[in-house]
Amino acid sequence: MCGISLLINNSSEARSSIESMMNANQHRGPDASGLDRVTDGIWLAVNRLKILDLSSSSNQPLWNEDKSCVLAWNGAIYNYKELRAELNRHKSTVEIDSDSAVLLAWMSTYGKNGIQDLKGMFAITFIDLQKQKIIVTRDISGEKPLYYANQGHEWIFSSEARAVNIAYNQTSSINTSQFSNYFYHRHSEPDESFFQGVKQLVAGQVITLDLEGNLIESSYFSKNIASPKPFSQAEFELTLKKSVHQNFQSDRPVGILLSGGADSALLHKLYLEEFQEPVHTFTAVFDSKYQRKYNDSKFAKRLVSNDPQLHHEVYVDQKVIMNTWNEYIASLDQPIGDSASILTWLIAKEAKKHVSVLISGAGADEVLGGYQRHAALLNYLKYKKLLIFFLPLLKRLPLSSNISKFVNGIHPDPRISFMNFAALSNLPKSNVTQAQRWYPDTGNFYKDALAFDRNYYLTNDVLKVHDNACMAHGVEGRSPYLYKDLVNWITQLSEGELIPITGKKPIKSALKSKGLKMIAQRKKFGFGLPLQEWIGEDDAFRIWIYDEVKMMADRWGSYFPEEMYQLCTQPEQVEGRQFLLVWNMFILASWLKIKS
Repeated sequence: MCGISLLINNSSEARSSIESMMNANQHRGPDASGLDRVTDGIWLAVNRLKILDLSSSSNQPLWNEDKSCVLAWNGAIYNYKELRAELNRHKSTVEIDSDSAVLLAWMSTYGKNGIQDLKGMFAITFIDLQKQKIIVTRDISGEKPLYYANQGHEWIFSSEARAVNIAYNQTSSINTSQFSNYFYHRHSEPDESFFQGVKQLVAGQVITLDLEGNLIESSYFSKNIASPKPFSQAEFELTLKKSVHQNFQSDRPVGILLSGGADSALLHKLYLEEFQEPVHTFTAVFDSKYQRKYNDSKFAKRLVSNDPQLHHEVYVDQKVIMNTWNEYIASLDQPIGDSASILTWLIAKEAKKHVSVLISGAGADEVLGGYQRHAALLNYLKYKKLLIFFLPLLKRLPLSSNISKFVNGIHPDPRISFMNFAALSNLPKSNVTQAQRWYPDTGNFYKDALAFDRNYYLTNDVLKVHDNACMAHGVEGRSPYLYKDLVNWITQLSEGELIPITGKKPIKSALKSKGLKMIAQRKKFGFGLPLQEWIGEDDAFRIWIYDEVKMMADRWGSYFPEEMYQLCTQPEQVEGRQFLLVWNMFILASWLKIKS
């Protein structure tokens, strides 16, 4: 929806700094830009993408009537109509039909305590001049990013790390401490960035300051959890349908990123049931020789067979990747080691011609245990004693790459085992210690693993990829599976209730009941590029990647962990799944080349 920036700085350069930040976020909000000096030393800037209320009435920074409160925010509040009704019952009439106007009135009335009642995705900066408080926060799943830097009483906040870096460092200063985390986990630590001194608010975090820039409190808002209730398929479908209805609230066209897999297929089906009209859909398609393995387009075509005129296939091959690579890297706020990143970016680029909002199935795997690593953990927990006993023998057997990764990742500690399953390579001790900061330890091993995935991988890979790829083209990405009521309910289930529905059984059951058994039974296949095939078959493509990775090792190798350095100096020696590591290194190398 927007790019937001907040600057607390009394220097003479403050105005030029906030203007530079606003310019850096222009792609996030191409429809309107606004900048205000709120009071001495406090500046707000917003780049707006108009989704609800297309008039200028909801342009930001948005002030209340008596100019005592001002709001700059990014995202969507799906329950804004219920919040407006609640405000009107207390004689705080909101006349504009927009979530921005409601959010301003809500925060003006309830302040920090009102955040827990918001259902949506958001990054918020709110200033109350009467109470002399600044509230900065980010939604509970981390769908909308928010970065910051702090020196004494001076603070910088913005939707993207590079905008903060512009005001903070003036030049790019790379945070080399994040290379190790990137190698094993594909991204920076959850509270860090790749720019020195630029931090990231953690999902659900609230920072409260006074008008002088003094930190009053750093905390986490409540999830507003109701009494636990048992799982039921009917309740699951009803809650998800409500989420779909609210996610499609928009005054501009909405489309669906349709992979042909279970998650997006169910969203598409529920949309058709709810709105009973066709919708734009977007799917990646590869050369015919790869389509037996990478067959998203085949299944997507079946889903849209009744309305093919609104279905858009985005063709992708090596030439497309190479020809658009520089543009893609230039748009990349932070490097994420995931081939889904440029694929989503290419789809969003096409989608922008037709829609302003793009719905995806992001979050379903992390909420309902859909990844291979979740199945691996359940097998590990079931057979732990036998696996540990026979581990020396198992490691000597000739095994397939997937089985070998499972066996080599086994550790007596279930948490370390799962972290190994989730990483592209087994973690050294220092990385285990760092990652454990974000890993719950309640003794519910499976629930804790899913919570770690949501805290770590979902927020910092999947959602960051989706936000960056969509906002690069001025498109808002939304994820109905992360609807607050749904996530809170599923995460409250006991271990014994959760395990029987893992593997996304509720999604597959819903598909079967709606006549989509073919989708429900489709084997899960990751959303990404046919990299192994391209690297193996195309000399020019392979050399293009390897040369960039080797040049990175020459310049930055002294900061790399040993395993990362060895791979980057000899990428041609990769085996099995390590081609994914090489691609991740290529993304990092390309990003460092233009950012440093």
